[in-house]
Amino acid sequence: MSGDIDISCLGEPMVEFTRLKKSVEENYYIQSLGGDTSNCAVAAARQGAKVAYITAVGDDRFGRFAIDFWRKENIDVSGVSVFADYPTGIYFIEPAGNARDFTYYRKGSAASMMTSEKFPVEIISKSKVLHLSAISQAISNTAFQTCAYAINLAKQNAVKISYDTNLRLNLLDLKSARKLIHETAKTADILLPSLDEARLLSGKQSIKDIVEYYIKFGPDILALKCGDQGAVIAYENKIEFLSPLKVNAIDTSGAGDTFDGAFLSRLASGYSPFDAGEYAVTAAGLSVKGYGAVKAIPARKTVLKENANK
Repeated sequence: MSGDIDISCLGEPMVEFTRLKKSVEENYYIQSLGGDTSNCAVAAARQGAKVAYITAVGDDRFGRFAIDFWRKENIDVSGVSVFADYPTGIYFIEPAGNARDFTYYRKGSAASMMTSEKFPVEIISKSKVLHLSAISQAISNTAFQTCAYAINLAKQNAVKISYDTNLRLNLLDLKSARKLIHETAKTADILLPSLDEARLLSGKQSIKDIVEYYIKFGPDILALKCGDQGAVIAYENKIEFLSPLKVNAIDTSGAGDTFDGAFLSRLASGYSPFDAGEYAVTAAGLSVKGYGAVKAIPARKTVLKENANK
């Protein structure tokens, strides 16, 4: 892989409010940043990768918060547009171990109004990998068209395409989602499905059958994220099952995105997909030990220390 930027992420950021404590009289929330591709960007940057984010935020306090957050994480924000007429999306999380309840306020968000006009072409052309997800596509028709433009641009510049099949049935019904996701999956060099969603999308149930199903889409690398069962990596006719990190899960928000960012960062550094997968499983496991999508994402030093202690 070559390029001045290791990973460019494209999608929708959302300011996150996570409930920490609830009583009859009071609720406590911590503010942070979420959105699957933003989480991936943060995770990759914390592993030392050179990362850029392409999105749009509102000209509001939440948009400014997001831009400041990315800058502090050493993420290139030159591809972030600021729209005066549209707000930054927000959401609330009610965590309960492995279960989460989300309330979204994203209709008409700035990110959903992204278009290919004034698209930061130079960021894509300088990248090793373009990462996007089904959520990036599903938030609006204009966002879908922008993602298609970015994918074509990446192909023209020999930039690898990383695609997370992140399924949100509040955005698309299953039939429409399956069509959109599987058409895009055929363009991906690095395909990143998650087990529960893959069962719905593929109609298969066993990990073995799902891996075989998605291998047929032709990615160079397939990484099936299996939560507390670890992950499966398929590359060059070899399939490897990776054991999970045994942890007490407090909040699983962003764990799959942490895997994505850690995995892509290691690939960009020249590690094999199997080594990158082992590293990413550890990073994702560590990320569920704290609240919020990004606060608990570990830095490279922490992941390496954990792997050394295995």
